Amino acid sequence: QVQLVESGGGLVQAGGSLRLSCAASGRTFSIYSMGWFRQAPGNEREFVAAITWSGSSTYYADSVKGRFTISRDNAKNTMYLQMNSLKPEDTGVYYCAATYYTGDYYEPSEYGYWGQGTQVTVPS
Repeated sequence: QVQLVESGGGLVQAGGSLRLSCAASGRTFSIYSMGWFRQAPGNEREFVAAITWSGSSTYYADSVKGRFTISRDNAKNTMYLQMNSLKPEDTGVYYCAATYYTGDYYEPSEYGYWGQGTQVTVPS
């Protein structure tokens, strides 16, 4: 079992930056990869970025490439999402997720563990 807790959300003006954190606890040594997803009202949960726990591979949705950076600090069992040049369409609840298995990193169904989410709001 893995427990995940996100933090760092908030309200930021367009063009601004935020850094989200996801602290993992429990059986973290078995994690294969972790990801960030977001969900806006009325929309399905969508993939944002993913990283293998080793840090050897990272993946991004086209909509955030060049603006967001995913990273992890294994010593702190924490994953981060640095978000720059934020846009109103980045608004939503951001969730971190973890999986023990390889699979389609962009599919929410591949992840067995989820945090409670943190709200990011970028007013238009």
